[in-house]
Amino acid sequence: MLFTTYEFILFVLVLFVLFYIIPKRFQWMLLLLASYVFYSFAGLGYLAYILATTLTTYFASQRIGLLRDNQEEYLKVNKEALSREERKAYKARIKKRQKMWLVLCMVFNFGILAVLKYSDFVILNIKSVFDLLKIENNMPLFGFVLPLGISFYTFQTMSYIIDVYRDKNPYEKNVFKLALFISFFPQLIQGPINRFDDLKETLFGEKSFDSKAISFGLQRILWGFFKKLVVADRLLVAVNTIIRNPEGYQGVYVLVGMFFYAIQLYADFTGGIDIAIGVAELFGVRLRENFERPYFSKSITEYWRRWHITLGAWFREYMFFPISVSKSMLNLSKKCRKLFGDAIGKRIPVYIASIVVWFTTGVWHGAAWNFIVWGLLNCLVILVSQECIPLYNRFHNRFNVQNTFWYRLFQVARTFWLMSFLRTLDCYRNVSTTFRMYGTVFTKWNWNELFNGGLLGLGLNISDYIVLILAVFIILYVSLKSRSFSFREQLATKPLTVRYLSYFILIISILIFGAYGVGYDSSQFIYSQF
Repeated sequence: MLFTTYEFILFVLVLFVLFYIIPKRFQWMLLLLASYVFYSFAGLGYLAYILATTLTTYFASQRIGLLRDNQEEYLKVNKEALSREERKAYKARIKKRQKMWLVLCMVFNFGILAVLKYSDFVILNIKSVFDLLKIENNMPLFGFVLPLGISFYTFQTMSYIIDVYRDKNPYEKNVFKLALFISFFPQLIQGPINRFDDLKETLFGEKSFDSKAISFGLQRILWGFFKKLVVADRLLVAVNTIIRNPEGYQGVYVLVGMFFYAIQLYADFTGGIDIAIGVAELFGVRLRENFERPYFSKSITEYWRRWHITLGAWFREYMFFPISVSKSMLNLSKKCRKLFGDAIGKRIPVYIASIVVWFTTGVWHGAAWNFIVWGLLNCLVILVSQECIPLYNRFHNRFNVQNTFWYRLFQVARTFWLMSFLRTLDCYRNVSTTFRMYGTVFTKWNWNELFNGGLLGLGLNISDYIVLILAVFIILYVSLKSRSFSFREQLATKPLTVRYLSYFILIISILIFGAYGVGYDSSQFIYSQF
């Protein structure tokens, strides 16, 4: 039951009515029940996985939290009797036991994700090595089917247990509230990945009917449907036409595919997030924003601060910083400073942490080499860019163009196309094919085909292109204007007739110009596969 199905719309409508007619103290319980009902549509058997994650995390967080409570009580009672060294040794013993529970919880839950998502990938690579060495092997593949949203809810849950271990937020004593945090249905399919201390403020409280908040939620949902159905699903046909026939569509068509896929992915992913945030708003719950106009970024580093913000924040806080400032990494840096000098030594922790993070980011997106290469190429570009900062500074000092409109436009265009080139690995799903297609961009000069009806051979007609141009222009306009003011707040100040006319126009646009029928897949979001 995905967001763009009639079943989902009916599900949300029924839940919405029930949510505001039942006693307020039962509202969060209804959301929990609804979330498990939603999840069960993907298969009742998959409930076992999310239940296992919930129960093991609850038990481990209880143990960590209780150890901390007992420590505080013990130190308070024995404050005068214990020496400074004894208190320090006692705290170290407690911390060690807390860490044991944290590690057990993380190994178990990341282990489930690893086995289900990566077992066949590892086996296939082992078989490839055996074949290369001409060693006979009959290793079977497991063929596991991934439970809905397992990558998202696992990362979200592990952020909770790590924060409890770090004493950043108290452990949740109610197992059902923790279960709701993990399973809240709008965020299950593709995020955003929320922090417990952010979500608990609105997830468990009693909600009154707030017409303005509900209106905002409906606006966000309709905007998400517009992006998904009018733009993303329409472009899907052309993108598939190009990438499924790499021999027939080369040269300029590779660039067209990159451009179309960039727009499709943005409309698809942000559309899904808009729907998720909008649905949550209907029930008075605030989810974290996940995008901040990423295609206006002037560098890849800036791009990744604006794209899939919650995933990037997760990797920075729970992987990059712990690795780069770990004791072993600092010792390695110290040794490297003695051997190679300060300039290289101080970079070692950053380089190693970056490589680990980007390798993991690639693996998180999928159990395939194209995702791993994509992640490492992102890392390479970012690290090279950082090393080139002195050269950039010399250039700017000499020519002083960095604050001009045209140079900023060049930076945005450069970042957009560089990311589009890297993202092509996601399209062709084969590393060698992708690099071969890169080569045809520079060796096969077939630009004239675009002006001889080539674009009309991609499955889209003139009407489709007109709709796409207008829709993308609207999205671009809204994105640019939203830097200075909120469209929703502005609309809320307008007369009732203007507001309802706006909703009506948006709904009619979705119904008339949405991509439906043969050749379209209006139910599957790109990021739901991850």
